[in-house]
Amino acid sequence: MPDRLLRPDQLDDAVALLREGALVSFPTDTVYGVAALAWDADAVARLYEAKARPFSKAIPVMVAEPEAVPAMAHPTAAFWRLAAAFWPGPLTMILPKTDLLPAVVTAGGDTVALRIPDHPLALALLRQVAAPLAVTSANLSGHPPARTAAEALAQLGDRIAAVLDGGLAPGGQPSTILDLTQSPPRILRAGPIPLDAIRRVLLTEHWMPDPYPPAERLLTAENAEDAESTEH
Repeated sequence: MPDRLLRPDQLDDAVALLREGALVSFPTDTVYGVAALAWDADAVARLYEAKARPFSKAIPVMVAEPEAVPAMAHPTAAFWRLAAAFWPGPLTMILPKTDLLPAVVTAGGDTVALRIPDHPLALALLRQVAAPLAVTSANLSGHPPARTAAEALAQLGDRIAAVLDGGLAPGGQPSTILDLTQSPPRILRAGPIPLDAIRRVLLTEHWMPDPYPPAERLLTAENAEDAESTEH
């Protein structure tokens, strides 16, 4: 096994570890994440265990491009409009999952949270591994998120195979979470992509009713109490 702290030019090693079912940490456009191949149910189960994360809390999925989504979720017309406008970027979209996606990823639920991170090393990893990754923050559940490779390694240690060191992660506000399984779509967590920007994209193609429900009826924290689960 290569050294557990990998340089960016060792991307091939990180990809090989993921394909073998190992867990790998890497920087995103918020904090460091830790990932398993989303198709590998055993690896995803180890991801929960590595973080001491309850199996009742679903794990978001990152992809390299919107065209990868139909294999694991049922995209809507609104999804395609929003993906074109805001991906890569801080918008997490929730869609109905397909039967191909292992139930452990979604904690047995019938929806999945999806995002493309706006970080060059994360995108390079996703493109090279050529598979969706189940990704959550690289920290023990309930502990502060890691913004450096050293912090990720200090928290997760030998629970993971390696950390891809991309320097200091930007931090900042977690992604906006938008539930596209509801009509009209519902913001579950406010974030960098504001309500008005989402409205403009969707109203352009009449995917949302107008007048749109007031923001206070759309913004809720009821599904965002575990910020670590979807901050990517």
